[in-house]
Amino acid sequence: MGHLLGYARVSTTDQQPQLQVDALKAAGCYRVFTETASGARADRPVLEQVLDQLRPGDTLVVWKLDRLGRSLRHLVDTITGLADRGVGFRSLQEAIDTTTPGGKLVFHLLPPWPSSNATSSGNARPPGWPRPELAAARAADRRL
Repeated sequence: MGHLLGYARVSTTDQQPQLQVDALKAAGCYRVFTETASGARADRPVLEQVLDQLRPGDTLVVWKLDRLGRSLRHLVDTITGLADRGVGFRSLQEAIDTTTPGGKLVFHLLPPWPSSNATSSGNARPPGWPRPELAAARAADRRL
């Protein structure tokens, strides 16, 4: 069985990645890579580093889809590239896990949430879906 490697990204130095890091560690990530870079940037060296370190059987874990992809096209290309290499993908907020048959199906049926403003504000979660950020904050005894 491979490793879970986490990737956390914030857009500006004013933002703190700790919520993402806590959630990724709680999900069992062996290592968490953290980057401060706009999602629109094509050059994200930390993302390239984590992608390079992933081996067949490993799984890349992100807090939200929009932390990984610059656009829907970039997101699909990245996750498809991982699958081609035998690497899985998990998004905690959207409960997608491409290492399972159901997760592969969900990924292919997903609406383009990463480009949605509602997703960025955290309001696009269907009713009843879990909120991992709250569990991570409770575990760390913090308020959101």
